[in-house]
Amino acid sequence: MITGNDLINLGYKPGKWFREAIDVANQHQLSGVNLLAYLETVRPTTIEPHAQPVSYYKNIKPESVEEIANVESVFETMDELMKTPTIVGGAVMPDACPTGGVGQIPVGGVVIAKNAIHPAMHSADICCSVMMTNLGMISPKSVLDAAHSITHFGGGGRSEYSDVPRELQEKIESNRFLSSERSISFASSHLGTQGDGNHFLFVGISKNTGETMMVTHHGSRGFGANLYSQGMKLAEVFRKQISPKTQEKNAWIPFDTDEGKAYWDALQIVREWTKLNHETIHTAAAEKLRKDPFDRFWNEHNFVFKSGDLFYHAKGATPLDDQFVPDSKDGLRLIPLNMSEPVLIVKGQTTPSNLGFAPHGAGRNISRGRHKKNLAHKTIEQIFQEETHGLDIRFFSNHIDISELPSAYKNAAMVQRQMKEFGLGEVLDEIMPYGCIMAGDWEIDAPWKIKARERYESRKAEEGAGE
Repeated sequence: MITGNDLINLGYKPGKWFREAIDVANQHQLSGVNLLAYLETVRPTTIEPHAQPVSYYKNIKPESVEEIANVESVFETMDELMKTPTIVGGAVMPDACPTGGVGQIPVGGVVIAKNAIHPAMHSADICCSVMMTNLGMISPKSVLDAAHSITHFGGGGRSEYSDVPRELQEKIESNRFLSSERSISFASSHLGTQGDGNHFLFVGISKNTGETMMVTHHGSRGFGANLYSQGMKLAEVFRKQISPKTQEKNAWIPFDTDEGKAYWDALQIVREWTKLNHETIHTAAAEKLRKDPFDRFWNEHNFVFKSGDLFYHAKGATPLDDQFVPDSKDGLRLIPLNMSEPVLIVKGQTTPSNLGFAPHGAGRNISRGRHKKNLAHKTIEQIFQEETHGLDIRFFSNHIDISELPSAYKNAAMVQRQMKEFGLGEVLDEIMPYGCIMAGDWEIDAPWKIKARERYESRKAEEGAGE
């Protein structure tokens, strides 16, 4: 009787394949040379990274000294990333900027993998996306006021909009990655919330028609982040088995496995939930205003898109091709730039060099921390006044976050010039800015920060009393 220990003694690494191999070997009473010959046909083979990076399209060029360093960093990380063995193509957009270590997909990057889903390439903010609602000829201030009263930024969730439709709830409960109590709780409590960072609620006026439009930008919150965490752990299990020399951050889940298909289904459910999250906020604002929307459409820019056995991973890239946006409205897409610039309404064709994608926004040349250091000679209030003059800019937490002000981002005019130069979508309309709401530095008032300040003040008081 052959056991797992026999296979280990023969030099094979334990894995899922052991069970079936042992059953077959015992059923056919294989031994000696015949056993080894059989095992060699069924043992997993490891996949080596490409010796040289797969070529990719560079839809970006530096136009300033600061941009030179950024573009060099983007190419450096893409060159390493494109050695991942599943990858067959890729591109970078004009708003590209590196995130994480060398070899990690940059913001503004598109990577095509064959038969593989790479969780790190869609990141924790699965299905980060934008939605626009046209509210017609109405005061933009009234829209921003109404939206401010019903939306929610910052950490945690809330209960106002917690009813997940039964059909979607059933999908969540039947998926192996989403059915945990934690995941179900996120799906309920995070509805109607927008998170933090660069997420926003923007109100502006159509350049073409003068109508007031509201745009929201956010992802799948804790619901998606919980799936991402599971995906990374599962991908690492596969990486150790089939491609141990691949960087951990570029581990993948093979689609042709039960786990891969379930994970793909989970991504589609997260997409459906994220769209509902946008709609919840837009509908609540319209009801507050007693207005029926004239028009509404949306698109994600942080997701995985499937075409046959190819998986297009877009980390901050807008899908132009309608095959990637099954609920597309007339092929229209939204590209926000920064709070002082218009949100672009675009439409475009797939070309060999754009792979069916466009930029997702303005991107960054430097980190948030470095940007704050560069402006340390000015007060926060001074910076805010200089950069938001004439706009109605609000931070939900009442604490200004200067790392989200316009100067923190790439030059918007440069991004638009390069969109035109590289054939990355045609601008059909611009939503001219009136104002927007962002989370701001909400962690200042986070419970753990308040407790830390209280402990500090208490300690200082005790030290003073002892003098």
